Amino acid sequence: MEQLVASHKRKREIHIILDNLSAHKTAKVTECLEANPKVKLHFTPTYSSWLNKVELWFSKIERDLIHRGVFTSTKDLARRIMRYIRRYNDDPKPVKWTYNDPSRRIKTTKRSAVTVH
Repeated sequence: MEQLVASHKRKREIHIILDNLSAHKTAKVTECLEANPKVKLHFTPTYSSWLNKVELWFSKIERDLIHRGVFTSTKDLARRIMRYIRRYNDDPKPVKWTYNDPSRRIKTTKRSAVTVH
């Protein structure tokens, strides 16, 4: 986080979106936020399935296409990714999820780490 702050102009606010992992709410993170009030953390909802699904989607593309692929150029890679997506979308499967247990959310007592939905 310190490298990120150092690479931006002092007057500019920095907004960081994170998952609701407890590692993002440690004393060291809190100290850094207190030293840099222009940094704002925004946490995704606990157990936010949509974020997990996005990560899984990119992982699937990497496994199925990129990992052992041979590409002649960036343009070739982009063309093959788009072809993969079109074929994948020929047989779409909707994602349905629910989360109904707010008692299991990670909590913090510091004001600098506010969960924003």
